[in-house]
Amino acid sequence: MKKLKNKLFYLYSFLFYLLLIILFIFIANRFIKPFADSFLMSKVISKSAYANGDIIEVVFDDNTNQKYNWRNDPQKIIITDLLDYFYTYAKPKVIGLDITYISIRDDGHNGAPNFIKQVSKMDKLVSSFVPEEDNDHLDEYFINDFKNNHSLSISKDVQSKAKTPLNGILSYSENLRKNTKHFGSVKIQKDKTSDFVFDTINIVKIKDSYYPSLSFRMYLMANETNDIVIDNDYISVPKTGLKIPYTYKDGLFSTPIRYYNFLWYENRKLDYSHNSVSAFRLLDTYQALKKGLTPKTAPELYDPAREDALIDPALFDNKIIFIGENISGPSADVLRSPMDTRHPGVDIQATVYDNLDSQLLINSAPAPVNVLLFIMLCIPAFIIILRAKFIKGIIALIIMDILYLLTVSILALNGYVTAYSSPLVCQFVTAVFAYTFKFLNESRNKEQIKNAMGKYLSQDIMQNVVKDIENLGLGGKRAVVTVLFSDIRGFTSMSEKMPADEVSTILNEYFSQMEPIIRKYNGVINKFIGDAIMVIFGEPIQDINHPKNAVKCAYEMLKKVNYLREKWLEQGRPRFEIGVGINTGEVFIGNIGTENRMEYTVIGDSVNLASRIEGYNKVYKTNLLVSSTTYNYISDCADVIKIKEVQIRGKSKKMDIYEVLRIDLEK
Repeated sequence: MKKLKNKLFYLYSFLFYLLLIILFIFIANRFIKPFADSFLMSKVISKSAYANGDIIEVVFDDNTNQKYNWRNDPQKIIITDLLDYFYTYAKPKVIGLDITYISIRDDGHNGAPNFIKQVSKMDKLVSSFVPEEDNDHLDEYFINDFKNNHSLSISKDVQSKAKTPLNGILSYSENLRKNTKHFGSVKIQKDKTSDFVFDTINIVKIKDSYYPSLSFRMYLMANETNDIVIDNDYISVPKTGLKIPYTYKDGLFSTPIRYYNFLWYENRKLDYSHNSVSAFRLLDTYQALKKGLTPKTAPELYDPAREDALIDPALFDNKIIFIGENISGPSADVLRSPMDTRHPGVDIQATVYDNLDSQLLINSAPAPVNVLLFIMLCIPAFIIILRAKFIKGIIALIIMDILYLLTVSILALNGYVTAYSSPLVCQFVTAVFAYTFKFLNESRNKEQIKNAMGKYLSQDIMQNVVKDIENLGLGGKRAVVTVLFSDIRGFTSMSEKMPADEVSTILNEYFSQMEPIIRKYNGVINKFIGDAIMVIFGEPIQDINHPKNAVKCAYEMLKKVNYLREKWLEQGRPRFEIGVGINTGEVFIGNIGTENRMEYTVIGDSVNLASRIEGYNKVYKTNLLVSSTTYNYISDCADVIKIKEVQIRGKSKKMDIYEVLRIDLEK
C-alpha cells in the first residue's frame, strides 16, 4: 500500500508538472515571446549586418507635403513627376512603389490619366496591391486577368492542397491594373499580442495562384528571373541560389525579418536603416532639369555643401529605389517593429529586399530543436535543485542561463533563431516545481522517519526532539515525575519452556495491549527491558496529576492482564501475572550518552526506588505497590494496605510502601 501511494505521488506530481509546463508555454508564447523576440531582433540580430548602400528610399514626408501638398492631389501630378524623374533622367535597376492608389477610378472622377500613362511606360516599376480574405464585389474576370498577368510560375508546389482564405485583392482601377506591368503584395502580418511586425510575407496564395511581395518581386526583376521552387522548407530561386525559409499558414508564406540599426546623421538618429532622401528634393531637381539646369550647366545648384542642393540623377544609377511615405499623424504608413514603435513601412520593405539580396535570412529552429533546448534547460535544473543546496543550486541555474543566452545570441548573430523565452520560462516553472516537490518530498520523508522512529522512541519524545531539533544535544533538566515499572512474574522460567517465536508473539501482544492504556493516561514509554516496561509520567507531557494518572494506568493494566490471562489459558498458554511499582520524586530527565549516540531517559534515585518497589511484589505476593510519596497524592481516591518499615536495597533507612487494592478512576 505504501509503495502504491509513493508511486501515485510521483505520478500525480509529474502530471501536475506537465500541466504547468503546457500552461506556462502558452502564457510565454502569448505574452512574453513577442517582447523577447523584439529584444533579440533589435539588440542582437540588428547588430550582425549592415544595410546595403545600393538601396535608397525616396520618402514623401512632412516637408514634401508642406511644399507640394501631395496628399491633396487627386490627379497624382506629384507622383507622376517623381516617376518621370526616374524614367527620364535616372537609371535605377528597379523601383518599388510602396503606395497603393485604390482611389483612382475609370469613370473619370478621381482619375489620373497622366499617372496611368507614366506607369505604363515604366518596365522597371513594381506597384503594390493588397490581398483580401474575401472580395464579393470583385468579379471572376478581374481575378483571372490579374492572375494571368501577375502571378508567379511555380516549378514545384508542395502547398497546392493547402486551403487558403485569400480569395481576392483590394479593388483597383481596371485601366491602372492593365497598364501596370508588375505588381507585388504589401500585405502585413502583425503579432496578435504586441502588434510588432516580426515577419514578412514573401508570397501570398490567392485561390490557386501565387503572388510575390513587393520586395520579392523587385528582387526577381533585379536578377532577371521568375523561376521559383517551393519545397517543404524553402522558397528557392535557382538562378541566384537564394533559399528563403518559411512557415505556411492561411495562404501566407512568412519569413522572419532581419532588421538593421537606424542610421545616424550629425548625432541624430534617423527614421531609416537605409539611405533615404526626401521626395521634395527630387521634385525640385525634376523642375530644374526640365529647365535645363543639369549638374553640368548649373553645378552650383548640385553642390552637396548647400542645404538646398539638388540631387544628381546619377546617384540613382543601377540602384534599388523604394518610394513610400512617412508623415506624422494617425494615417501615416508606419508600423510597430522591434526597432521602433513608428517604423516607416517603406523602410521595412527596403529591409526585406536587403535580406533577400544579401541572403542574410533568419532561420527559425524546428520544433525538435526547441524541444531539445527545453530538455537541456529543465531536466538538469530539476536534478540540480534536488541534489544541491539552495545557494549552490541558484548559482548553477544562473550559470546555465548565461550559457544558454550566449548560445542563443551567437546563433541569432548567424541568423538562426531558436526558442528564446519559452525554455527560460519552462526552466523557471521547473525550478519552482522542483523546490516545491523537494520540500513536499522531504516533508513526507521526515514524516515517515518520525513514524518509523516513533516505533523505537515514544511519539511524544519524538515530537519534543523534532520541535527543537537545531538545539539537539546532551543535557536536560531536573523535574518531579512519577516512574512506573511493570514486570511479568516468572517470565524467565516460562520463556525457557516455549519456542522463541511464541515468546515473541506473547510479548508483542502484551505490549500492544499495554501501550494504549499508558498513552491514555499521558504516560511515555521510556524503554522495554526484556519483559519489563519503564514508563514516565509528568515529562515530556506536562501533567500536574501525574501520580494519580500513573496509579490509574497501573490499575487498568492489571485489569487488562486479567483478561489476557483468561484468553491465553484457553489457548493453552502458561498462566502469567505482572507486578507494578510506582514512585514519585525528583529526577534528571534529558539526553545522555555521546554527541553521536544519545538516549532520552530519566536517571536518579527516584527511578531506582520505583524499580526496587516493583521487585517487592514477589516478596509480598502483591501486584501494585507505590511509594509513600506517591501515596500522598492518591490517598483521597485509593484503597490501600500499608506495608510498614520495608528495608529497600540501597537505602539506609526503612520506609513504608503501599499496596493499592482499588482506585477511583473518576477522581
